[in-house]
Order: sequence, then structure tokens, then C-alpha cells
Amino acid sequence: MRIRTLPAATALAVFFSSAALAVTSAAPALADSSTILPVKSTGDVVVDGVHQRVFISDPTGGKVVATDYSGTVVGTVDSLPGVRGLELSADSGTLYAAVEDADAIVAIDTATATEAHRYATGDGTQPEYPALAGGKVWFGYAGSGRGNIGSLDLSGGDPVVALKQDTTRTWSYAPILGSSVGAPGTIVAGAPEQSPVELAVFDVSSGSANRTAYAFDPGNSSNLSDLAVTPDGKDVITASGAPYKQEVFKLSDLSEDGSYTTNPYPNAVDIAPNGTVAAGTFSWYDPDVHIFEPGVSTPVRQYDFPNTGGSSGSDTLAASGLAWAPDAGKLFAVSYNDEDVYSLRVFDNPTKAETDLTATAPATATRAKSLDVTGKLTSDTAFPSGATVSVRRTDAESPSGKLLGTATVGAAGSYSFADTPPAGGKVTYTVTYAGDDYHAGATATSTVNVTRTAATVTLNNNRKVYAYNSAVKFTAHLGTTYKNRTVAIYADPYGTDKPEKLLKSGTVDSSGNLSVTLSLTRDTKLTAKFTGDTRYAPATATSTVGAQAKVSTALSGYYTSKTAWSQTYRYFHKSKDPVYNTTMTPYPGRKYKVEMQGYYQGAWRTTHSGYLVLGSGGKDTLELTGTPPTGVRFRIRSSYIDTTSGDNVNSTTYGTWKYFIFTR
Repeated sequence: MRIRTLPAATALAVFFSSAALAVTSAAPALADSSTILPVKSTGDVVVDGVHQRVFISDPTGGKVVATDYSGTVVGTVDSLPGVRGLELSADSGTLYAAVEDADAIVAIDTATATEAHRYATGDGTQPEYPALAGGKVWFGYAGSGRGNIGSLDLSGGDPVVALKQDTTRTWSYAPILGSSVGAPGTIVAGAPEQSPVELAVFDVSSGSANRTAYAFDPGNSSNLSDLAVTPDGKDVITASGAPYKQEVFKLSDLSEDGSYTTNPYPNAVDIAPNGTVAAGTFSWYDPDVHIFEPGVSTPVRQYDFPNTGGSSGSDTLAASGLAWAPDAGKLFAVSYNDEDVYSLRVFDNPTKAETDLTATAPATATRAKSLDVTGKLTSDTAFPSGATVSVRRTDAESPSGKLLGTATVGAAGSYSFADTPPAGGKVTYTVTYAGDDYHAGATATSTVNVTRTAATVTLNNNRKVYAYNSAVKFTAHLGTTYKNRTVAIYADPYGTDKPEKLLKSGTVDSSGNLSVTLSLTRDTKLTAKFTGDTRYAPATATSTVGAQAKVSTALSGYYTSKTAWSQTYRYFHKSKDPVYNTTMTPYPGRKYKVEMQGYYQGAWRTTHSGYLVLGSGGKDTLELTGTPPTGVRFRIRSSYIDTTSGDNVNSTTYGTWKYFIFTR
């Protein structure tokens, strides 16, 4: 009898239950992200902590785009041609945008991301850089090629614009302005993209701009891109193309007061309310963003953008493209690639040093046997003494994870944790460092394939052959398991027209048995399946049984019948041709074997043997013609022979012999 291979589904189940699925990976320490922005350029970035929104100006596109903290666009303010500098009100309710080509300062409602008011600054003024100080909106403007400083007073019933506030000097371009809550009556101005750089400080507490300090070529710097005033109002930090550092100058007299060394070419700076400095550089092959603690020249961490374009260098930071969230928990950066695709990059916990954590467990292990999870915690800065990592196990018995405990990190950063997995299958260990005041948190995982105890399943009646349509009882027996006591019995009859089907599924009885009765009309492969549980592996058992075809034959045309030689013989006149009828279980293309024998010299000898096509409905008629001898014993039978009868859906079945004799 033919033995089939396992069905595909069963084969895969067996494969995956025994495959080694061990994976070790270190998860990123920070949940940093990047989202493509629908802009053609960028001028400035401002963060609204109250509504948790990021506003980005697009001078080329003439709009301000608002995103949430994840970078998803939540609003767009259009009809702002040439919009560049942005300034947020102290209550975060209004965003002031300098719209160069509309000669206006536009107030944007931050809650709805819609234009609330538009204040004209005068024909040809081309305002670019706003700043809030002394109760007014101050702005640097171009003034038809002669830059200066103007103010917008919104304290009265009507807005009042005052131009040419800097009476002591004329700027070549619209000056970049900066202010700070630490110096509420002061603004700082700087000449953009100019070599050398010029800086000036103005007292605006009286309502007019009175210059209090001025510096030409401070720090031998050139090509100013950005500036920011420290929260305490004592210093201004600049980002100029050269030298390769963000320089610090005192507001009192613009004398040098330190620096933050970065890379070529500085182009952005922003300061968090706690004083942490984010310094940006236009760097293709070096880090792009550098984070410094106040007054400390060594960065606590740096970020190097990936390459999302087609050039050899990485994406680059947009000028003035850095902005802190008010709580310093996030830093936002705008970058672009060589295809002018702009992205908003969100860095979480940027004030903390980067932490690397690894976790390694054996690729395979035995259930209920101890194993070790090991790894290393590293950073550029030292961890506090007694630092620990927590270990969580996720498996079939604890799909949501179970906290196992902590492991102490040694002086070299190594740790080890022992565990005895109670469940088999895929077991994942998640190791976490929660972080501290100076280090970001980190997570690492390692997956172990824990072998389960082999389960035993048996199924009776294998290789037995039964008469057609016999009702046969099949019993599956399941051995010891943990919790799952369910077995399913499937039947797969031979022949492509009858697919495998479920006969019965249920819990085995107290003896571990589950039985089902099946009427067999074809050879059939039965499969008992146990899907396994958390401690015992899946198991299957098969039983292939045969079912004979139903065969019946009859002779007609005889004139009498008699019992002779222990058989019933039909007697035919020599002149009468016997008719032989065969009825057999039908199947497409089925043939039956006809054998005829004669008794000669003490033995039955075959006179004819061959296969004939079974007619429709499983019937066929054969007429025996010719001139037979008289007095000779003959016999004839029809049989189904597995495979050679044209198919293999039944087991070989021999029909009964029909005996006959010819007389005169």
C-alpha cells in the first residue's frame, strides 16, 4: 500500500517547533524618529510646549507648517510669501512670523494653526527676523537694501509700527535678532552671511532701541547663520561658518566668554530653558548636532544624520534648524538631502549621554534547566556605582512579560542574570536600563528557543485492510502533558477529489483516549494531532488503512446449476454464449481485471487474463463467445488491483470465482 508524506501544514508545524529561533539584538537607547516635511525650504523652527507643536517656516513655499511632536503635520498656514523668522509669545498662544515678501508681521493662532492677524510693516520693508522684548515685537528688516530694526507695538487699540530704530548704524542686510526672558528689555542683533561678523546689543526697555554694545569681527568669525541669547540673559551664542565652534559673547560688552567646539561649519544654535546648548553644523561626513552642558566645552552627545539621498555625504542640517522643547526632553532638527527632501528629526532625552546595552542568551536551552543572560552596559561617561538592569521574561505562560528581578552592573559594565524557564518554545529576555540623571535609558533583547518535553500520541489500526464500507473504530492515545489534553483526528481519503477533513476534536478521557468511528470506502490516512502546550511539544501520529472495493459478478444464460467438486457449477449448452456481468465500486478511469481458468491435468490453468474499462455506474458486461470444449471445468472472476486498475484509492480486492461447464 502507498504511504503518503505529511501534508504541508503538518510538516511546517513540525519544522518550526524544532527550529532554533534564537536572536540577540540591542534596541536603540532612544526613541529617535524622522518624518519627511512637505516644504521646499526652511527658515526657522519654533517649539510650542503648551500645544506640543513644532512650527517650521518655508520661505520658498510661502507657508508655515505645524506638526505634532512625532512630526505628523497637523496644520498649514499658507499665503506667507518669503516667511522666515518665527517668534513665540510667552504664553505660547501666538506665533509671530516675519513675512518678507508681504511686508508684514503675521500673528498665527498656535491652538488652531491659522492666521489670526496681519500687521503691515511698510512697503519695501521686507521683515525677516522677529524677537520679543520690552513688550513689543522687534524685527530685523531689509529696507530696500539698507537693513535696520523696527518694532511693532500691540499694546494699544491699534498696532503701531516704528522703523529705523537703530539710529547709530545701518546694516547691509536685515539683522538677525535674539532675546531672552533673562534680559526682558534687551535684544541682540547680528549681520547674517557677512564676513566679518558684526554684533550689537540694544536696550529696548524704554520702547526705543538704544545701542549699548557693538563688536566688529568678534572672535574672528564670519558668515553668521544663527544666534541665541542664554536664558539668564548674560551671553549670546553665535553660529558662524568660521571658526568651527559656537562662540559665546557677553551681552554687557560683547567680549568673548568661551565657546563650544564643534565641526565645520557651524550654522545653528538653540538653548534650552535649563541652559543646555544645541549646536548645529553643516557637516557631510561628521556629526551634525552637538549637545553641551552649560559652560562645558566637551559635548555630552552628538548626532550624525544618515544619508537618505544619492550623494556620498550624509543629510545636512538646515541653517537655524534646531529647536528645543521647553522641558528639554526633546530636540527637533530640520535636515535635508541632496535631492532637497526635508525631514524633521526628533531626538528624545538629548541632554543625556547615549547608552549602549547588549543582551546575550543561549540560542537553545532545555526547559526547567538554568540558563544565563549576560551583557554589557556602556557609555562615554561613567555610570553611578551600583547601577542595575532589570530583566523581564516573555513566554507562552507569560505573554505580557514577567519581571524577574535586577542584575548589578560591574565596574567594567558587565552583568549576568540566571533564570530557569518554566515554559518551552520562544522565550524572550528583555533587559532594560532605566537611565539616570546623566544617561539615557536603553533596552536589549535576546530570544531563546527552549525545547519542550516530547509528547507521545498513538493511533491504532495502522496498515490494516477492511472490507468495503466497514465501520472502523479509531482510537488516539495521548501520553503525559502539562495542561492541554486536546487531540484532533483527521481523515485524508485517497483520491484528489476528497480533501482531508476533521473527524473529531476533543479532550481525551481519563485513560488518555479519544475515539471516532469511520465507515471506510477508500484507502485512508488518519492523523491524530496534539498541538502542544507550554511544556510539551506538538506531536502527531498516523495510521494508514486500506478499504477494499465492492465487487460482485454474475453468470447468465445457463440451463441448470449443480453442486460438484465442492462448488456450484452453472451448466451451459455449447450453443449458448454465457453472459458475465461485473459490478464494482466506480471511480473515474477505473478498470477491472478479468481472469478465466480451465481445469487441466489436476490443476487450474489460466486461459485468459486482461483489464477492461469499467462502464458508467461501475458496471460492465462480458459475453463469452466461441466454440468451447464440452465437459471441461471453467471458472471466471473480476478483481480490482491497486494501481494497475487505473487508480489507487482502494486496496486490492479479488472477486469470487464463478464456475461453469459446457455440455452438448
